[in-house]
Amino acid sequence: MAKCEICGKGVTFGIRVSHSHRRSNRAWKPNVKRVKAVVNGTPTHINVCTRCLRSGKVERAL
Repeated sequence: MAKCEICGKGVTFGIRVSHSHRRSNRAWKPNVKRVKAVVNGTPTHINVCTRCLRSGKVERAL
């Protein structure tokens, strides 16, 4: 699974607990998009989470 190249957000693991309290493993996956962004003055493709896109930490290339 991809990881955000700006904030480092990646997959987090935990335990799913049903109503009867049976436990099994699960994973929370971040919403990571591959976007064309300006990095050091040149447009390149990077993996960025939507939180970083929305907050303006990444300048998208046209």
